[in-house]
Amino acid sequence: MVQKIINSYCRFLCWLMVASLAVMVVLVFTNVVLRYAFNSGIAVSEELSRWLFVWLTFLGAIVALNEGAHLGTDSLVSRLPLKGKKACLLVGHLLMLFVCWLVFKGALEQVKINWESNSAAMEVSMAIFYGCGLVFAVSGAVILLHNLWRLAAGQMAEHELIGIRESEEEPVQAPKPLP
Repeated sequence: MVQKIINSYCRFLCWLMVASLAVMVVLVFTNVVLRYAFNSGIAVSEELSRWLFVWLTFLGAIVALNEGAHLGTDSLVSRLPLKGKKACLLVGHLLMLFVCWLVFKGALEQVKINWESNSAAMEVSMAIFYGCGLVFAVSGAVILLHNLWRLAAGQMAEHELIGIRESEEEPVQAPKPLP
């Protein structure tokens, strides 16, 4: 149930990322054409494209965390027995939760500091820019806590205990409960 909600949320984020990328391409292309052909440009183009790129990066990190698609190496963990894999996953997730807390704390401070500061070109609150850290930290923590719950409940298959995939072409297998 929770995994279905997380997957739906990640699909929504994927659509947001597609829309962000499309807006970025249109803005940058239009700005280039306007500069070279008409010696003018769109004032907010560069700033909005930069903001969308930062948000795209953080949203992509959420989706990658859910899919186990971040870079990593499994040369040690894959050789461990089942209990060792579980212990490494537990320690890794606890460390990542700590990082989510640090990102949340830092982003929240930046949002507070920049709440009344406006951006140069778009003249909107800079808190929106730093809000991506809050969205990432909360979303990442939910995904990690759900994975820890699945680990504690014995609902993770052994292949899920290794936090990376070998290849992008390799299909994601349905989870099988552990003994």
